[in-house]
Amino acid sequence: MRKLPRAVVFFSTETGSEPVREWLKSLPREDTKIIGEDIKTVQWSPLWRKPLVDSLGGGLWEVRTTLPNTIARILFFEHGGDMILLHGFKKKTQKTPNEAIQLARTRRKHYENEEK
Repeated sequence: MRKLPRAVVFFSTETGSEPVREWLKSLPREDTKIIGEDIKTVQWSPLWRKPLVDSLGGGLWEVRTTLPNTIARILFFEHGGDMILLHGFKKKTQKTPNEAIQLARTRRKHYENEEK
């Protein structure tokens, strides 16, 4: 049985910036609050499933948030029971852009290499 809630960890670059935290701070307060509530729900959920969470394959997941005028995604993976938030964005189409997935995978590799 996994320990709940999962800790949320913001991916940090070599220069110390936290892209997801910075993106969230750039959003309107209402959007940030809605996304934060969805992340909290995922933290406390023993099993992840649609419509809130979807697998992107290879251990990469997305928190799927519906905002008043658009939709937002937070890409993350689980590491040692923690949620590592890799990338956040608003999107205009149903499909998650390949560039976003690739960026999240690159950040995941960087995170895992730093943990060694």
